[in-house]
Amino acid sequence: MNKRTCTALAVPLTAVLVLGTAGCSGGKRSADGKNPALANQGAVVGGTPKRGGTLTVLSDQDFDHLDPARNWVVSTMDFGTRLLYRTLVTYRASPGTAGGTLVPDLATDLGTSSNGARTWTFHLKKGVRYEDGTPVTAQDVKYNVERSFSPDLPGGADYAARYLVGAEGYKGPAQGGHLDSVRTPDDHTIVFELRKPFAEFPDATVLPTFAPVPTSRDSGPRYDNRPFSSGPYKIESYGRGKRLVLVRNPYWDPKTDPVRKAYPDKLVVVMGLKANQIDDRLIAGQGADASAVPWSALRPESAAKVLPHPEVRNRLLAESQNCTDMLQMHTGRAPFNDVKVRQAVQYALDKDSVLTASGGPAFNDLSTAYMPATLFGGKQPDTLGIPATGDTAKARQLLKEAGKPGGFATEITVSTGDKGRAEAIQQSLARAGIKVTINTVDPSAFYATIGDTTNRTDLVYTGWCPDYPSGSTFLPFVFDGRYIKEKGNSGNHSLFRDRPTMRRMDEIAAMTDTRQANDAWRQLDGEILKKAPAVPVLVRRWPLVLGSNIAGAYGQTSFGGQLDYASVGLKDPSKSAN
Repeated sequence: MNKRTCTALAVPLTAVLVLGTAGCSGGKRSADGKNPALANQGAVVGGTPKRGGTLTVLSDQDFDHLDPARNWVVSTMDFGTRLLYRTLVTYRASPGTAGGTLVPDLATDLGTSSNGARTWTFHLKKGVRYEDGTPVTAQDVKYNVERSFSPDLPGGADYAARYLVGAEGYKGPAQGGHLDSVRTPDDHTIVFELRKPFAEFPDATVLPTFAPVPTSRDSGPRYDNRPFSSGPYKIESYGRGKRLVLVRNPYWDPKTDPVRKAYPDKLVVVMGLKANQIDDRLIAGQGADASAVPWSALRPESAAKVLPHPEVRNRLLAESQNCTDMLQMHTGRAPFNDVKVRQAVQYALDKDSVLTASGGPAFNDLSTAYMPATLFGGKQPDTLGIPATGDTAKARQLLKEAGKPGGFATEITVSTGDKGRAEAIQQSLARAGIKVTINTVDPSAFYATIGDTTNRTDLVYTGWCPDYPSGSTFLPFVFDGRYIKEKGNSGNHSLFRDRPTMRRMDEIAAMTDTRQANDAWRQLDGEILKKAPAVPVLVRRWPLVLGSNIAGAYGQTSFGGQLDYASVGLKDPSKSAN
């Protein structure tokens, strides 16, 4: 799903020592997979919030997209779908594995299938209203699904493009064109006609693509600045890169919405702060910052200020992102169109050094497969058996076989927050003769930059998260070459076009036995890994230090370990800023 921008930087040795040994058990996990250093895994911090006050979010970046047709980055999806707009289906507001349970949102149930799971019907609840009091209709959901096809609105989830009948070549509703495969018999009924069976379709309707947008409010690309609210809050003001203020939607009715608690009266996102400044302010937790939460993860070098101190550590959340970091190679361009060159990168990469640059084993697990452990029943396989520190000699041998005994020069593009990881990659590839130049991009522009397939660099460092617990929402999005776009490309950043892989994906997608399909996705993961379009590197946690006045806080595993904005609030609203 869900790509995500990251903010951690390179970590000094002292922080690694704190993470690894200083009374916090380092990377050791208990029998249930939890790290003893992280006491709040799967727990709610701060008790039950009280209604009222202002929740402040401290951020070092702007949102990539708030427009629901373009919103497909985990952190922004969490924010948008919990606060600003509702979708047909959503996740239960609960910590731990319970947070992965689907529950109705705009819809009255999880949908009804017919025609062998090719037709899906949803009935909308009555009484759901926008911020101006007008009712949400099925036509509004259809319209947002259609506008997600618009070329001037790139970046969003493409389940509609992959599954709806007649989606090929459709360019959105701007010229009066509509999708006959999305029908609205009345204001509270929406029917989707799919070109192939898709038993998991309700899982896809969690995504912002299936939020409502009224036609009269659509402003094309400018809608990003002012989406119209169907959720508990509406936008009072939004200065890009500076400040977003949300206030209550007076027409939101909690009787129609058992998921969102909407405890604060106001949410203020303060942007443009330095990452180290955010860490220090929240660790101190003084004054108004006691009622604040961070947008981005704790930097690894700040861990030394957190883990040894019980009072601060008790305010730390660190749930798994359930996402795999990958070094993706442009397989359509020399020299990475040669599998031996790509395999050389696999062997040259010192994953241990990248883990160190990410904060050590307390906040990360090394990845030996593309799909995260949750899609392998709890533990990733190690298909290739490459040492975690790499194998430089093997990498040099592969380069020689590829006709590049002296190595070559290339470039990598990373989010600014991943610069430390990029430097670790740079150093380990250099030992095999691969000289890497690092290009950093602001997180808010990162996916637009690497989504330009004509002008992007050969290497990119990014990740992917499953939208729900199935290989169908991971491997096809990362490695199916039929959905690569020239602009706004998402997911398949290796530009991998391999016919046997795509043929096997179609065979697995047609399987009606879920267990058989799961096994097949797992096997295909290893087969793709041998062709080396990308190197799986890490599965990270998302460490967040909360202010001391924060209550109802937990990491939502379905949103990549992010803070669940559906339930968070304040212990004492009177102590918050105005």
